[in-house]
Amino acid sequence: MTRRDVVVVGSGPNGLAAAVTLARAGLGVLVLEAEPTVGGGARTLDLGLADGITHDVCSAVHPMAWASPFFQEFDLAARGVELLVPEVSYAQPLPGGRAGIAFRDLERTVEALGVDGPTWRSLVGGAADPAVRVALGDKRSIPVVDPRAALRFGLGVLEQGTRAWDRRFVDEVAPALLTGVAAHAISPLPSFAAAGTALLLATLAHAEGGWPIPRGGSGALVAALRADLEAHDGLIRTDHRVRRFADLPPAHCYVFDTTPRTLVEVLGDKLPPRARTALDAFRYGDAAAKVDFVLDGPVPWTVREVGLAGTVHVGGTRAEMARAEGDVARGEHAGLPMTLVSDPTVVDGTRLVDGRRPLWTYAHVPAGSDVDVTEAVTRHIERYAPGFRDVVVTSRCTQASRMSEHNQNYVDGDISAGAASIGQLFARPTRRWDPYSSGRDGVYLCSASTPPGPGVHGLGGWYAAKRVLREFGITRLPSVAPELSRSGSGSASSPRAR
Repeated sequence: MTRRDVVVVGSGPNGLAAAVTLARAGLGVLVLEAEPTVGGGARTLDLGLADGITHDVCSAVHPMAWASPFFQEFDLAARGVELLVPEVSYAQPLPGGRAGIAFRDLERTVEALGVDGPTWRSLVGGAADPAVRVALGDKRSIPVVDPRAALRFGLGVLEQGTRAWDRRFVDEVAPALLTGVAAHAISPLPSFAAAGTALLLATLAHAEGGWPIPRGGSGALVAALRADLEAHDGLIRTDHRVRRFADLPPAHCYVFDTTPRTLVEVLGDKLPPRARTALDAFRYGDAAAKVDFVLDGPVPWTVREVGLAGTVHVGGTRAEMARAEGDVARGEHAGLPMTLVSDPTVVDGTRLVDGRRPLWTYAHVPAGSDVDVTEAVTRHIERYAPGFRDVVVTSRCTQASRMSEHNQNYVDGDISAGAASIGQLFARPTRRWDPYSSGRDGVYLCSASTPPGPGVHGLGGWYAAKRVLREFGITRLPSVAPELSRSGSGSASSPRAR
C-alpha cells in the first residue's frame, strides 16, 4: 500500500483547510470522509423534500468565513464563490409586534434602537479586526492588536457575561437583539462564552461582509476547497469511515478533523495514557435539533423588516431566552425553545424553485434528545408570524440524538463539538501548550474541538497544518491564495515552501 505524507480524517472546513495547506506545500495528501459527500457541517444537499430544493445540512450563514484570515487569503470571490450580504444581518422579533433589527449599517441600527443606541454602538460598533484577532486566534499566542481595542472587547465580555448585563440598557429591544446572538453558544445565559460569541458576531454584522449567505448554499465553500486540493494532487476518498487504527492507510502524519472522542476510539492504547485521560475528560455541550421546511411563500413576519434578515433569532425577550436556555442546561425541553431561522432566498433567488423555498431552523434541546421539535418550532415561529403554518408545504426533523448520523462530530447533537465554557475556551481540547497535538507523535487534531472553536472559518485546520509542516522540515506556511497559470486561469501547483 502506498505510504502517504499526510492522511486527513474528516472533510469538514477545518479538515479541508488543513489538506489544502499541506498539499500547497507539496505534500501527498489523502482525505478520508465517512459520508458519501464531503463538507461536514458545510454541505448543501437535496433531502428529497421537494423537487429541486436543496438544504444546508448544518451551517447556512457565514460571518466567520468572511472574517477568517484563512478564507481571506484563500479568496473565495476569486474562485467564483459569491457571498451575498443581506440588508439586515439578523433580527429579533419580540412580543407585542416589536422587533430588534440589526441592519448592516451600524448607524441605522443605532438610530432604530433609540435610547439604547449609544450603548449598542459602544459594545459592537468598533472595528471588526481586533475582535477577530482576539476571538479567532489559537488561544496560545498573543494577538497583535491595539491594546485599547482588546481591552474594550474584554470589558464588554465581562459586562455581558455576568448579571451586570442589563446595567446600561433601558429598553428591552437592544438587550434581546444581543442575546439572540449570544444564544449561538448554546449555553446558560449570561456566560462569558456566550458574551464573547455575541460581541464577535454582532460586531461582524456591521462590518463590510456582514452575515453573508453563499449563493447556492454552504456547499459552494466546500466545492472551492475541494477544487484547490485536487488541483494540487490531493485525493479524497468518501464512504470511508475510520473506526479503528487498522482503517488508516500508512502515512507519516495523521490529522483528525474529529472530536477527541473519535480520536481516542481510533487510536486506543496507541495514545499515551496521560494524553488519553486528558482527551477523555473533554466535555460535550447541549444540543440542537434541526427542522428543515419547504415553504410556498415567505414567512409572514408581523414586522416587515424581519423578513429582510438572513438570520432570525426566535426567542422573545432577553429574560425569555435566558429561561429557555436554562431549561436546556437542566436537561429539560423549553416550551418555546430558542430557535434560529434562515431563509436563503432573502438574498439568493437561485434557491427558489417553482415558488417554493427552503427554510433552515435549529432549536436548542438537551443533549441526546430524541424529541421531534417540529411542532414546538412551528408554534414558536407562529408567535411572531401568524399564518406560518399555511405556507409550510412539508418538513423534516432531525432529532439531536440523530445529528451524529450525518456528522459524527455532533456528539448527542452538540453542533459545537464541545461545550462552550470558559475553561474549554482556553483549554480546548486539553491543557497542552500545543492544542492540536494528540499527545502521540505525528497525530494531530484540527476540528471545532480545537481553537478557535466552532464556526466555518477553516482556522483549526490552518493552525494545525503549520504544526504538521514542521514534521517535514517546512518552516514557512505556503500561500493558499489563487494562483494564475500561464494560460491565465486555474490554480498552478506551488513548490514546497521551506
